[in-house]
Amino acid sequence: MSDTIAAISTPLAPAGLGVIRISGPDALQAAGRVFCCAGNRTLDQLAGYTAAYGHMAGSRGEIDDGVALVFRAPHSYTGEDTVELSCHGGVEILKQVLRALLENGCRPAGPGEFTKRAFLNGKLSLTQAEAVMDSIRADGEAALRSANIVRRGGVYKEISGYKEQLVQAAAMLAAYIDFPEEGLDELDGGDCLNLLDNVKNGLGALIGRYDAGAVLRNGIDCVIAGKPNVGKSTIMNLLAGYDRSIVTDEAGTTRDVVEQTVSLDGITLRLSDTAGIRDAGSRAEQLGVQRALAHMGAAQLVLAVIDGSRPLDDNDRKMLEHLGDTPRIVVVNKTDLQPDPDLTLIGAYGKPVCICAKTGEGGDRLRQAILAACGAGRLDPDAVCLSNERQLHAARQAYDAVCAAVADCAAGQTWDAVGILIEDAIGHLLELTGESVSETVVNRVFEQFCVGK
Repeated sequence: MSDTIAAISTPLAPAGLGVIRISGPDALQAAGRVFCCAGNRTLDQLAGYTAAYGHMAGSRGEIDDGVALVFRAPHSYTGEDTVELSCHGGVEILKQVLRALLENGCRPAGPGEFTKRAFLNGKLSLTQAEAVMDSIRADGEAALRSANIVRRGGVYKEISGYKEQLVQAAAMLAAYIDFPEEGLDELDGGDCLNLLDNVKNGLGALIGRYDAGAVLRNGIDCVIAGKPNVGKSTIMNLLAGYDRSIVTDEAGTTRDVVEQTVSLDGITLRLSDTAGIRDAGSRAEQLGVQRALAHMGAAQLVLAVIDGSRPLDDNDRKMLEHLGDTPRIVVVNKTDLQPDPDLTLIGAYGKPVCICAKTGEGGDRLRQAILAACGAGRLDPDAVCLSNERQLHAARQAYDAVCAAVADCAAGQTWDAVGILIEDAIGHLLELTGESVSETVVNRVFEQFCVGK
């Protein structure tokens, strides 16, 4: 990392402020050739954590005025000398400042390269680095809280604790196996087994929280389905809190999928209001029904809406039977009308929730049912959770190795065999934290980042 990189770190769109970040051994010098401090100072004379007002200029003249913030290595985000230039957030301004920096010794930063340098310079573990992107992408309070726990080192600390217990167990075995001449007493397998059981239980619990953590981070894809004119769009508007979908008395109003993201108690719900499912006549409506069925098949949760003022018909049954094993809530709408629905018959397809979307009656019941279906009772935004499939895969491999070591201990296998499994588990935990990971994996992680972070 002998070169100096630069990138626009704020969205490239008109805004009040924009930031260009520079990092590397020549960051102060390169930035100093573009940014001129007010007064008689130069950037390389400034101490770390110091800001200076001035103006920025390129080969074609002055670009803008603004502020330069200096960070000295190793006390910076990347661990290198770093400068952040803040200017007005015009797109052309930002482009010209970046172009001037590239003309003065910088090269364009790749995706996530600032955070990658932070990882390589020991400022962040790999799990913390991955959580940086999770924080940026968080679109709900629960997702942000969960990401921040990992970014502050929650996963790294927990995994490091398990690793230390495994290292202790491995050391006990190694002392007994490698130094028989020291006259050590027969190894007490109970101490080793206790350590392995602690790690097994801890990793098992961490792995078990993954799905709940994924709901916090990613939210739920929820499809509102049913035959025409059962109130799907009204339910969409009820959950969204405003008129997102068109509502009329005419059946078949919705021909395409209408999408809206809402937050329920901090959990992101990505709603899709779909076309009414029936034997459609027109080609446009047929395509709408096909899209509705496709969205139902890909959904994590379906709100299967039934008109409570009418008996079940073939279109209702077709929709409900199409769901298969897909998690669903059967929503009985229009309960203000008569006759009352046959809940026993409807209940064969799932526990019904009765509402009147038009008046809002039962809306709280529906929201609570959705939260229950998402497993809200199992979701703890303050719990340490694995962030992604890479971490989950490494944790599972470590867990499997520990389970095998426990089984070998119970079966009276040789301590050599147990020791090999423990070393294998340690290796997988080191992969999880990034302490021992291939360059290919590191590159794959940071390819998913945005440029400038």
